[in-house]
Amino acid sequence: MNEANTFNNDCKVYRIKGLSCAGCAKTFENNVKEIEGVVDAKVNFGAAKITVVGDVDIKLVQKAGDFDKLQILPEKSTAVVPQKSFLQKYGTLLLALLFLVTATILKSTIGEEHFMTIAAYMISIMVGGYSLFIVGFKNLVRMKFDMKTLMTIAIIGAAIIGEWNEGAIVVILFAISEALEGYSMEKARKSISSLMEIAPKTATVRRHGHEHILSVEDIVIGDVVIVKPGEKIAMDGKVIKGHSHINQAAITGESIPVEKEVNDDVFAGTLNSEGLLEIEVTKLVDDTTIAKMIHLVEEAQGERAPSQAFVDVFAKYYTPVIIFIAVLVAILPPLLTSADWTEWIYQGLAVLVVGCPCALVISTPVAIVTAIGNAAKQGVLIKGGIHLEEVRKIQAIAFDKTGTLTKGVPVVTDYIELTPQTDLLAKVTALEMYSQHPLASAFVKKADAEGLVYKNFPIEQFSSITGKGIEGIIGGIKYFVGNKALFLSENIRLDEAVIFPQMEQLQAEGKTVMLIGNEQEVLAIVAVADEVRVSSELVISKLKQLGIKSIVMLTGDTLETARGIGKEVGVTEVAANLLPQDKLTKIKELKQQYGHVAMIGDGVNDAPALAAANIGLAMGGVGSDTALETADIALMGDDLEKLPFIISLSHKTMTIIKQNITFALGLKLLALLLVVPGWLTLWIAIFADLGATLLVTLNSLRLLRLQK
Repeated sequence: MNEANTFNNDCKVYRIKGLSCAGCAKTFENNVKEIEGVVDAKVNFGAAKITVVGDVDIKLVQKAGDFDKLQILPEKSTAVVPQKSFLQKYGTLLLALLFLVTATILKSTIGEEHFMTIAAYMISIMVGGYSLFIVGFKNLVRMKFDMKTLMTIAIIGAAIIGEWNEGAIVVILFAISEALEGYSMEKARKSISSLMEIAPKTATVRRHGHEHILSVEDIVIGDVVIVKPGEKIAMDGKVIKGHSHINQAAITGESIPVEKEVNDDVFAGTLNSEGLLEIEVTKLVDDTTIAKMIHLVEEAQGERAPSQAFVDVFAKYYTPVIIFIAVLVAILPPLLTSADWTEWIYQGLAVLVVGCPCALVISTPVAIVTAIGNAAKQGVLIKGGIHLEEVRKIQAIAFDKTGTLTKGVPVVTDYIELTPQTDLLAKVTALEMYSQHPLASAFVKKADAEGLVYKNFPIEQFSSITGKGIEGIIGGIKYFVGNKALFLSENIRLDEAVIFPQMEQLQAEGKTVMLIGNEQEVLAIVAVADEVRVSSELVISKLKQLGIKSIVMLTGDTLETARGIGKEVGVTEVAANLLPQDKLTKIKELKQQYGHVAMIGDGVNDAPALAAANIGLAMGGVGSDTALETADIALMGDDLEKLPFIISLSHKTMTIIKQNITFALGLKLLALLLVVPGWLTLWIAIFADLGATLLVTLNSLRLLRLQK
């Protein structure tokens, strides 16, 4: 397809209700491609969506899905699809089963060859297999051999050679197999469909002094949304009035409510626990964090993982090979040994049934969809099956320090007065309020925590000295706050025997040390540090247990500070004094040394390193467009403990995919071996296919149980 044409045509996305079969998804996709005016079409089986490029009416798309009773809806449709009752779902199957039971009773009373017995079997086959035959015959005419084609040939063949009983049983069991597939895919997709229902569809909005209940589609940026206690927030925005605690579990996976006050950001789909909030809307409904999460997860579920691509290619050649084997089984024994033709045609038909690639085709996508959906519910956004698979190969992980291993918020950890002074810390805080330095906020927090009054001190001749510190006059006395170089340049006396050992000790602990003094002497030593996350040490310990060979901390801080924090959290290597381009260089070195490397950072200044790593993980994806766009995996909250969970999920998913493929092929191989003694029957063949499908689906759904 010409790429330019793609962008020149309309692109529409539709949701598909009732899509449970991977083979049917491909058939539907091909049907849509054949519609006049369609340039291209692509079905996302995991998300149950189809993207159509071209000018086409939805009625024609619906008609293309009629073969499998698919329901087509616009992507943003608010229409509620009525839930089918049990009889609507399984009425046809029950009716077919009723006629099968009737035929079985007639067989034992009036005989298998009686026309009433045969008629009961025929009705059972036609009722239970009607939709199967419609597709099977169409595929047969086109010489397209998928599972429905194989089943159609097998059932017709069974009828021709008089095996009405087994033909009817095959139809019933195949219908049960399809129902199981539908259940498993519906269960796997629920993780995302539940996210779609989280955000309210309406909100109370104040406009021109009046309150209105509006659809979220009609809310614009700048509107003020009123959220009462116990209500969910409908739109992303900023608090302009009120104070409350917000449960952000829907996005971050963490159930502990977060305190929100004026100027704090809040997100659609989160729950207002207490307090009335007035929120100024900052994003339209399609741009909210939850909307982007859902979109990215659905896109991720549509991306083919390497294992899935292998299975698809394998299945493409597997089916023709099975047909060839079935033909050989049917004709060679009678030709070579004068065996009974009916018996070996029957065996050949059984081989066709065994050969249905149904369980094999579904083995990978159902596991990938389930894993990505489970991760999303726990606040981890994995942007594709390929990334989920890649995680298990990781041998080295590089952590950005600030905001990742640490909280990214400086605090005063040590305050040592060498010469007692009245209100010294309050005076210094008053000076720091004039400073633009990132560490200034640490003094303000310290003073507030101790209840000091610092805003009333008049400041004169305030000056910031680049690379050294600040100075200013309070009450006629000039005060200095800064590093050792500032005091040396001002010729202020330093008691080296007292000051230097304490400074060295604090620096060895990874802290930034500053001196406070006047024009005569140093009055106090203060240490400021970026507080380490409580979970950092535990997470790194778990990563080592999971087999990660190298854990490196990357930072722009000094080597002394970096070593102190690195020792505290337990990383294996520290790289300090790094600019963004230096972090990129370090990632490349790690890739050369270990092969597969992950980088975890905040998704902003770490973007080059995140992009260069095999897997880029962004911290705090909530509200961060950069994190969502740059990283392969985004941790929606600031919870590092989800990192070991992601690695465990990757290993578990790949284990289950391998188990699924083994189940799917192993059961079929065992059934095929029964051909040798001539023991293979149609009902054994369909049970092998049904059993494989059941094992594959239930095994994949185990991924929903994996928790952080």
